[in-house]
Amino acid sequence: MEQKIAFNEKIRQSVLIDYNISKTSTKEDFNQLTFLAATICNAPAAFISIIDKNHVWLKSKTGIEIEEIERKNSFAQLTLESKRDIYCINYSNAPKAFEDVQKYYHDNYKFYAGIPLTNLQGYTIGVLSVLDTEERQLKKDQIEALKALGNQCMKLFEFAKQNKKFRVIQKKLKQKYQELEKFASVVSHDIKSPLANIISLTELLKVENQGKFDEETTQYLNYLNESSYSLRSYVDGILSFYRSEHILEKDYENVDLHNLLSGIAHLYDVSNDVEIDYPETATLHHVNKAALTQIFLNLVTNALKYNSKDQRKIKITFKKTETYYHFAVIDNGDGFSEENSSKIFELFTTLDTNDRDGNPGSGIGLATVKKLINSMGGTIKVNSTIGEGSSFQFTIKRV
Repeated sequence: MEQKIAFNEKIRQSVLIDYNISKTSTKEDFNQLTFLAATICNAPAAFISIIDKNHVWLKSKTGIEIEEIERKNSFAQLTLESKRDIYCINYSNAPKAFEDVQKYYHDNYKFYAGIPLTNLQGYTIGVLSVLDTEERQLKKDQIEALKALGNQCMKLFEFAKQNKKFRVIQKKLKQKYQELEKFASVVSHDIKSPLANIISLTELLKVENQGKFDEETTQYLNYLNESSYSLRSYVDGILSFYRSEHILEKDYENVDLHNLLSGIAHLYDVSNDVEIDYPETATLHHVNKAALTQIFLNLVTNALKYNSKDQRKIKITFKKTETYYHFAVIDNGDGFSEENSSKIFELFTTLDTNDRDGNPGSGIGLATVKKLINSMGGTIKVNSTIGEGSSFQFTIKRV
């Protein structure tokens, strides 16, 4: 099936600009294609031409020294004008245009074949060509192979084009994220200041008027105080979620897992009702220590907060495989239903349960954990039974 070739030059030039390949550095992929073209056709020279407005630039070449040539003096232009899906010609039966072009290629070439590199809209942006010093005919399988190489070349151009768009979108998203992070930081700061005033004034009002308020008024003050603390926790969670992006930018290093976990455990071992068990010896190579610390802090804190038993127990396990580090944080806490096992990692999703101090969750901590783990090439899942406890299992890809 022949390619559909369009001939609106103005549009073709705008399409070429979209591909952003004129006078760009040559990658090894293109050099391999020209080498294969020359080898398959048993020809001394092969090259990929990019047809610009007035010049033809050689993106890649084998056996030919030309870097750039005027478009009117190029084989690529002859191919474009031929309106064929392959243009083959010998010197002995060629029109004068071939003779006029041939002298600009330094060697006495007698045979030329060109495959237009045409996009899905039918616009030719370049040509895959072979040259020989002897007159000849290409075999059917050589023609098909050249067309296949031309398709591969076009796929490389399309990939580069999409990659360029991706980088532009990525840059815009990063800018938007930075703006959102700044907005969250400013708004959170503006909220925390009056919140601190509300909390301190409420506490002061309760202390200075102890015994003066009736039970209902006291209850209202308690609700106000609890709501203020919950909102402050929510605001802190938002800041933590956005700041986690900066944690991922930290350098990777070797980490003594025992030391890392003992530091976290010592934050809680002041309480007699807490028991935390963790591996004695384990070294992790080339991991993000800051991100891993944040993950364990969140999981351990949650395991202790949502545990109403007299003796709160946590066991942390570790093993490694060829490609991943595997961890589990197992508790004897309150647990939750299986249907909630997936949605608890969604941002701002809570289970409508309060912690042991009566405070509701923000739905941010586990979303932050999942974000950090996913960014390190891992996954997280949970198994939980109401009244018996939960087991959070996650992996981190070994680098």
